[in-house]
Amino acid sequence: MPVKLLIFDLDGTLVDTVEDITASLNYALQPYGLQTLTVERTVKLVGEGLTKLVEKVLDDKSYLKEPVLRRFLDHYSEHLTDCSVVYPHIRETLEILAGYKKAVISNKREFLSTRLLSELGLLKEFDVIVGSDTTAEKKPSPVPVIYVLNKLGVGGNEAVMVGDSTFDMEAGRKAGVSTVAVTYGYGERQQLMKADYIIDDFMELPHILDIASSKLI
Repeated sequence: MPVKLLIFDLDGTLVDTVEDITASLNYALQPYGLQTLTVERTVKLVGEGLTKLVEKVLDDKSYLKEPVLRRFLDHYSEHLTDCSVVYPHIRETLEILAGYKKAVISNKREFLSTRLLSELGLLKEFDVIVGSDTTAEKKPSPVPVIYVLNKLGVGGNEAVMVGDSTFDMEAGRKAGVSTVAVTYGYGERQQLMKADYIIDDFMELPHILDIASSKLI
């Protein structure tokens, strides 16, 4: 069967958000005398959601988790798109893919994911937005993927998961959908080799979908 549904990760796939995340993390950590993070360090830590990110940063200072989380959310909510930018070729490629149903599954909270897409002018492109708090589990669990499939009435063999991390690939694979890894995001290429397809530029996606659809017939 041909591909009908495209499911996208958000951070590192559609939008480069790491500068704003880093700035808000450093703001949240500042009162506690903890070492600030570089963008390069943050890139290596993101992907599993905010709570896990803060736990990684705090390490053995887990008693600070709740106040750091609150400070991060307060700051990040006010500075969501200060530096965040849509990756090259995303907008025009999504226009080319207008005939497909499209969803976003992020490990960022749903209200932040929706606001981010809205402020960057991308929200209209998607039928469903799923955040870390939308379903009982988040990526790499297949639960959010299965939620989207059911909500849009699409079979797993008619969907493709597109993302930049092993969490995206694992969630898609466990849900029985084909996977496409993008190499321009935050994940390292060697960690993405189990994906069904790998692309270096988002504009390659329509061609990959043609190939995927031909294999599903």
